[in-house]
Parts: sequence; structure tokens; C-alpha cells
Amino acid sequence: MIAIKLAYKNLVGAGLRTWLNVSVLSFAFVLMIFYNGMIEGWNRQARNDTQDWEIGQGQYWEPSFDRYDPYTYQDAHQVISEPIIQQIKKGLLTPILLVQANMYPQGRMQSVLLKGVDPKQNILKLPTSDLRFSSNETCAIIGKRLADENKLSVGDKVLVRWRDKNGMFDAIEIKIASIFKTDVPSVENGNMYLNIEVLQKMTGMTNEASILVAGKDSKLYDITNWDFKTPDFLLTDFDAMIQSKKAGGIIMSGLLLIIALLAIFDTQVLSIFRRQKEIGTYIAMGMTRSQVVGIFTVEGGAHSILAALVGAIYGIPLFIWLNKVGIPMAANSQDAGITIADTIYPYYSLDLIISSLLLVIISATIVSYMPARKIAKLKPTEALKGKIQ
Repeated sequence: MIAIKLAYKNLVGAGLRTWLNVSVLSFAFVLMIFYNGMIEGWNRQARNDTQDWEIGQGQYWEPSFDRYDPYTYQDAHQVISEPIIQQIKKGLLTPILLVQANMYPQGRMQSVLLKGVDPKQNILKLPTSDLRFSSNETCAIIGKRLADENKLSVGDKVLVRWRDKNGMFDAIEIKIASIFKTDVPSVENGNMYLNIEVLQKMTGMTNEASILVAGKDSKLYDITNWDFKTPDFLLTDFDAMIQSKKAGGIIMSGLLLIIALLAIFDTQVLSIFRRQKEIGTYIAMGMTRSQVVGIFTVEGGAHSILAALVGAIYGIPLFIWLNKVGIPMAANSQDAGITIADTIYPYYSLDLIISSLLLVIISATIVSYMPARKIAKLKPTEALKGKIQ
């Protein structure tokens, strides 16, 4: 209790020096929470968007399918069995047929992936219902990015050439039924969505599919001749990127924290040097050396408590405001192929706040204890004379 009272008195007496240290330390504390909260908010939004638009609760792949090897697409399809058809009718699964093709907008050639989807499906957010009410024309829906890159609008027709089940080339004009926008670039880039029955007929792959997407209520279990891929597996690349971003944030926050801790360390060294007679008086009055060391350690560690309080004063309103309005991202941020919303809403968990607070308090206490250890070696007579070596 004595150590706390003396520490408080000395901190107040230090005046501006104390508040400069507290300000830098509080800024490091708030920045750590802000950056990690932003990354976690981005992670949650991206994972939810990817599951809603592309992977559902997991996917069943035809065994030879490899999403990183386009050469496997030609043969990566098989007949949908009767038990799977029953699951599809219940809305628990939705099939997707993948076929590589080329389209020729304005006389140019561009590779495109034809994806046959069920117009009645409700598992993915794709506006597949726009494929229901097509006339005798073959219709497709595409993403805004593909439409902008090729200057396509709703109602436009584009020539598409593909290879059927037997390897024979065929071509047809496809009408753009609608254009959608999503935060998941892999859903838009280079993909053209058709009614799966139409695509099956075009390729001769009757009642076949390449992928089965599982819905929220699906009972995930092994299906014969299909390889199940969990959402964690499908999001491996994204998770690796998030971890790299977190590592970068740790380095940035660490550097700022080190600067703040260095200021506290210098302050403690200066304080011990200037208060030599005071230290000698404490020892001469009967205080043990460990008690004197405790006073200076508590005094230095108190900077972190004050920093947390000061950080809360301006940090809490800032975090509440950011959580309400979000953090706008650059308009072209999705062009890099990264799933990122136009506005990110940070997520501040209790674990994040507590861990950041403990890190700051423990670090400040350790840094304060390091120069205070020298007090344990003092002789009271030398300290009273102000002769600390």
C-alpha cells in the first residue's frame, strides 16, 4: 500500500514527463486494439461472404478435380446419384458443373469458366433466379467485374465456344440476363453462370456435376465417390494472408510499444539517479531493499494503468464510432483478387482487449524493474551522500 501511495505521489510530481510517457503508451495500446480489431473484422466479413457466395458449409469435389489445375476441369465431372438428387430436392445440396470455354466480346478472345447452377437453389447468394424465366435463348448471369472488363450490359449477346464431353468444339451466342456485384472476386472474375440443365445439354454431360455445395442445414458426411472439403480447407489461402497481415501488425505495434517502453526505462533511470538521497532515506528508515525496488517498479508499472485509462477515454468513443460507420476501403482493393468489402466493420473481442492490456502492463512493469534492481546493491551511507555507482 505504501508503494502505491508513494508511486502515485511521484507520478503526479513528475508532471509533464509522466503524461508524455502515458500518452505514447496509450497510443500504442489503442493502435494495437484498432489494428487487430480491423483485421479480425475483415477476416469475419470475408469468411462469411465467401461462404455465402461460393463455398457454403463445404464442398464435395469430384475426386480428379483440382481448383489450381485447369487441366483437370475437362474430366472432373460425374453422374449425380439418386441419394444426392434427394438431398438436392430438399435444398441441402446444390450441384455445380464446371466447363472451360472462350468468349469473344467485341471480336476479342477471353478465357471464361462456364458454371452450371440450379436456378432454384437457395444455398448461395448468386441471383440464379434470373435464369428461370429465359426464353428460347441461352442466358447467363455474370459479375460486375467481368461485365466491366468486356463492356457487357444486360441484354447483350456474346459468342461462347466450349468443348463437349467428347472433346468436340461447339459455339453459341449467350445472352446476359443480369449482372451482379459481390465482395468475393473469385465469384465474379472470369465466371459465367448458366442454368445447369442447359449446360449439361450443351456439353452432353446429362445429370452430371463437378462440385456439390453443402447448405447450412446439411448433415455433413462422406458421400461415395466425392471428396468433401471443409470451409477451413477452402479458405486456407485467405487464412494464410490474414496471418501475414497480423504478423505485420504485430511488428508495427511492437515497434511503437518499444518506443514507449524505452521512454519509461529512461525515465526510471533518471528518476533513480536524481532521487539517490530519497532512496538512502528509505533504506535508513528500515525499509528493505526489495520494498524500495517495489516502489520504483510499481511507479513505472503505473504508467501502463494510466495509459489504459487515458486510452479508454479517447479509444472507446473512437471504436464505437468505427464500429457504426465502418472503415471504407479503396475502390480498387478487390482488383487484387482479395475478398474484401467496400467497408470493413472492426470486431473487438474481450480476449483482444484483455490480452493487449496485459501485454502493456507486464511489459511496462518489467521495463520498470530492470533499472530498479540496482537499488538492491546500494549501501545506505552511499545513497544518503548521493553516490550511486
